[in-house]
Amino acid sequence: MRSKIQCAVIVAAGATWCAAGAALAQQPNSIYPSKPIRVIVPFGPGGPTDFLVRTIGQKITESWGQQLIVDHRTGANGVVGAELTARAAPDGYTLGMATNGTHGINASLYAKLPFDTVRDFAPVTRIGLAPYVLIAHPSLPARGVKELIALARARPGEITWSCGGSPSQLAAELFKKTAGINVIVVPYKGNAPAVTAAISGEVSLSFGNVAQSVPQIKAGRLRALGVGSLQRSPVLPDVPTVAETGLPGFEAGAWYGVLAPAATPRAIVDRLNGELVRILKLPEIHQRLRGEAYVVIADTPDQFAAAIRAEVAKWAPIVKQAGLRAE
Repeated sequence: MRSKIQCAVIVAAGATWCAAGAALAQQPNSIYPSKPIRVIVPFGPGGPTDFLVRTIGQKITESWGQQLIVDHRTGANGVVGAELTARAAPDGYTLGMATNGTHGINASLYAKLPFDTVRDFAPVTRIGLAPYVLIAHPSLPARGVKELIALARARPGEITWSCGGSPSQLAAELFKKTAGINVIVVPYKGNAPAVTAAISGEVSLSFGNVAQSVPQIKAGRLRALGVGSLQRSPVLPDVPTVAETGLPGFEAGAWYGVLAPAATPRAIVDRLNGELVRILKLPEIHQRLRGEAYVVIADTPDQFAAAIRAEVAKWAPIVKQAGLRAE
């Protein structure tokens, strides 16, 4: 009789622990978030990453009742901020903004990173793509991509091309490699001075952010030769893509996404993904991003992870050929 009672107690206790375990398993999704969420932005205030996280953060605060605290941690082409994200507690309360620079180009650009680009992060979703537009000083005798390629082949090593950071520099190198041309790529300290150099005629070409370049194009200070996205930009509908006018499959721009530390529970990652995708599909958010020339992506965690792996593979041979690997 006594043994039967003991068995009953053990069974009851086991059932209690199982129920508790199930409750704990559901807990991240049911109570998250219960406090503000820090988002590490690896670049300075006022840039695209800052704009995107603040645009989305406002909607998260409205729906979840928790603030997104923007934490700018700049340095080393985004390496500083990315490392802080990778090393943060994997509880969903520290996230990081990522770009194809921080999670694509840097994997090949630096001989040694303080984190693994793929293994140390849990991708949540990409927010959008800001395509580059190939812009030229009006004095350059080329009005499209095919004419530019022909001109560059006729005048090897004479045409200058400004860039304002590793993504735009690697985009120029990708164009060179794909087109089989020899142009002189000139680094500047930021995209703004790089585009200014093209406006002044100090250089002939540049890859500029579409939204920032449109006023200069409309004013006649720059000529748009092609857009770097695979589809035409809604803010430059008459400008063909580089891919459709000379280099099939060519794509150049900057994507932006949200990551968590690698060990973050999948329930939290999925909850974040669902909320961010919902926000990105809101008509007012979609229109606002399109108005700034962003192509909204809103993919799944698995799709984002695949995109990061593809980005690393894409840029490795370009970095090697250009001799840009840093120690």
